[in-house]
Amino acid sequence: MLVTTKEMLLDAQKNHYGVGAFNVENLEFVMAILAAAEELRSPVIMQTTPGTVKSAGLDYFYGMVSAAAARTDVPVALHLDHGDGFDRCMQAMKVGYTSVMIDGSHVPYEENIEVTAPVARVGKALGIPVEAELGKVGGKEDDGPAVEGENPYTDPDEAAEFVERTGCTSLAIGVGTAHGVYHGTPHIALDVVSAIAAKTDVPLVLHGTSGVPDEQVAQAISNGICKVNYATELRQAYTKGYMAYMAENPGNFDPKKPARAGMDEITKIVKIRMENLGSNGRA
Repeated sequence: MLVTTKEMLLDAQKNHYGVGAFNVENLEFVMAILAAAEELRSPVIMQTTPGTVKSAGLDYFYGMVSAAAARTDVPVALHLDHGDGFDRCMQAMKVGYTSVMIDGSHVPYEENIEVTAPVARVGKALGIPVEAELGKVGGKEDDGPAVEGENPYTDPDEAAEFVERTGCTSLAIGVGTAHGVYHGTPHIALDVVSAIAAKTDVPLVLHGTSGVPDEQVAQAISNGICKVNYATELRQAYTKGYMAYMAENPGNFDPKKPARAGMDEITKIVKIRMENLGSNGRA
């Protein structure tokens, strides 16, 4: 059941729910996220950033996620999150990733189009969806620089032109969220979401969702968001479970035991998010 993101995001767009895209860091993350998807009968996107990929390789993560997908009958997609250039996206497609993102949001508008369009052309030829980003999602992704002092919101008119000129099949937009840990309560600009949805026909993507109140995410989905990314809170959940087990069992030297505790925490939080997104029962 390793599939592309095309049909799942189009169905989410048509039926007004969101598909969760969860960053995986190792085998335990893959197994824990799949457990939640199977229990709730939810389609699921597992994704890796370039920083995570550098720790093992695209082929390792493809191997783990494809093995997980082969064990289940719920739709599973493998997505490259924040692809850092044409070459990385091509490598991911060649290895077997079923969806890629090319992130040109760090360069000016015209350059972003120049970065995005070639990847989208190859994706179209191969039948692989290509996500792009327009606008600024604050904070930092992996070890990249924080984005500060810039307008964080995507311009709806630019979004419509960008989709037309690049051929991207989904679009991550800047609506006030940020990567990493929030120091305060984030606020999604719901009017910006609805304005962009009215001017574009591709599924919209929300990045930097860890820590955003569930009710805001649900409202964003009602206004047009179809794919919702989670990363930071999964890392926090796994570490919480792992460290709690070791604190209670300081003599333990079997890594599977604290890892299981970490996996249970991930499964718990992923189920909560899937239910809020409305993807449960959609598989």
